[in-house]
Amino acid sequence: MQDMEFTIERGKLFMLQTRNGKRTAQAALKIAVDLVHEGMLTKEEAILKVEPKQLDSLLHPNFEAKALKDAKPIAKGLPASPGAATGKIYFTADDAAKAFGNGEKQIILVRLETSPEDIEGMHVSQGILTARGGMTSHAAVVARGMGRCCVAGCGDVKISEENKTFTDKAGKVYKEGDWFSLDGSTGNVYSGQLPTTAPEMTGDFGTFMSWADELRTLKVRTNADTPADAAQAYQFGAEGIGLCRTEHMFFDSDRIKSMREMIVARTEVQRRKALGKLLPMQREDFEGLFREMKDFPVTIRYLDPPLHEFLPQDDEEIQALAKEMDMTFEDLKALVVSLHEFNPMLGHRGCRLAVSYPEIAEMQTRAVIEAAINVNKKGMNVTPEIMIPLVGDVKEFKYVKDIVVKTADEVIKKAGVKLEYKVGTMIEIPRAAITADEIAAEADFFSFGTNDLTQMAFGFSRDDAGRFLEDYYEKKIYEFDPFAKLDQSGVGRLVQMAADLGRKVRPDIKLGICGEHGGDPASVEFCHKAGLNYVSCSPFRVPIARLAAAQAAVKAK
Repeated sequence: MQDMEFTIERGKLFMLQTRNGKRTAQAALKIAVDLVHEGMLTKEEAILKVEPKQLDSLLHPNFEAKALKDAKPIAKGLPASPGAATGKIYFTADDAAKAFGNGEKQIILVRLETSPEDIEGMHVSQGILTARGGMTSHAAVVARGMGRCCVAGCGDVKISEENKTFTDKAGKVYKEGDWFSLDGSTGNVYSGQLPTTAPEMTGDFGTFMSWADELRTLKVRTNADTPADAAQAYQFGAEGIGLCRTEHMFFDSDRIKSMREMIVARTEVQRRKALGKLLPMQREDFEGLFREMKDFPVTIRYLDPPLHEFLPQDDEEIQALAKEMDMTFEDLKALVVSLHEFNPMLGHRGCRLAVSYPEIAEMQTRAVIEAAINVNKKGMNVTPEIMIPLVGDVKEFKYVKDIVVKTADEVIKKAGVKLEYKVGTMIEIPRAAITADEIAAEADFFSFGTNDLTQMAFGFSRDDAGRFLEDYYEKKIYEFDPFAKLDQSGVGRLVQMAADLGRKVRPDIKLGICGEHGGDPASVEFCHKAGLNYVSCSPFRVPIARLAAAQAAVKAK
């Protein structure tokens, strides 16, 4: 379809220029499918006619066109997670959860920045707005995983969580309960309630995606932490879970207490007692994931964040928790201070937690294996994949792997069943990529955690980079955000190096990517060229990755 410009001068027609016409995703799909049916295009040619990112608009609600045209934005941030959302604003996750419990169904969570503790409030919200953070901040990543609209890094406004107010750049103040509307596809923020339209999944969409699946060789998995996320991803065509972040399972109100009991425990016996309470919860979660994935592989990452993230930081909350935990305020405050880390991204987290507290890895292994045994007894054929995070040395990996294998084999033997399982690692530290041949001698698979690998390779935080990256784009130092699109010449070399080294030692090693780059078309094409087996991305980006993988296969031919 062409968009042509012309002029008529003194009776003569002059053609000025022509270019490919802009079209909606629905139109692009219909044109591509019709042209194949009419014999004008092959399936391979048609697959290249649709931009993968266009599919986003088919998977999320949008604002009604007329209402959007008449509305004026009061602020603008980063379009961190697509879609449209309208609702009443709340400034804490607890307030959002309480409002939902009281029957409020349209909620916008407004925060300076989100943390894992905000999961419950994010879950009940239609949209999330943060003043800080970039395209791969906690708010952005979790919102994309949940399919929630998100505008992040809205720095031209003032958010007072203490006073529960929002002040726009014109100085107008908004309070809790006021209506806001967010456009996660443009980053625009509107005051008031804008009407939305539900996404339409046409027959052409299904036909087109079936062609993509015929052509691609790269598998597409999802990053999912709950059965609901897994079910959504499966509906969108995911072929397994490439990343289950187990820490997200601990933040629900009925679980956080047991997690905190484990953290404040002074002895191993006390710690094991608290972990015993978490075991059935984890097992139930894993069973749900296995069931939703219908025998497709499920990769479960063990506990990753530093422990201080599970504890409150202000004195009022510490006081309340101390009473709940039967501790003095002074003792709990001292513990919170002692767990503070100067650089949590480089601190006591990932596999280092399992080295210090092996009983955590034991509990999680028991939960994974018992869950697999339970669902297999009901006719499934699950082979769980256990992923040990943040490994930088093969001896580190081997220490934790030995705990996993010993515990898993004991559970399997006691159950009197046969069960295969895999133990692999996340390659997210540059040293792991450089020594991948050593690690491959022990690991069944590699999953590239490109969020952290990018962060450590560049030497700046993905949450703080938004403060200066615009200057880098303007001055032509960087062309794009390396956290949104894989830096192929730097981070990509680390991925390729690790893949090549791993295959030399273990030719059948399974290789995947589970960072946010797994849903970026250009990064997916790189993964195809690098010979990876699969990419894993947020549920709502699965169709985008499927199409990008097909286009990579067609271009490679």
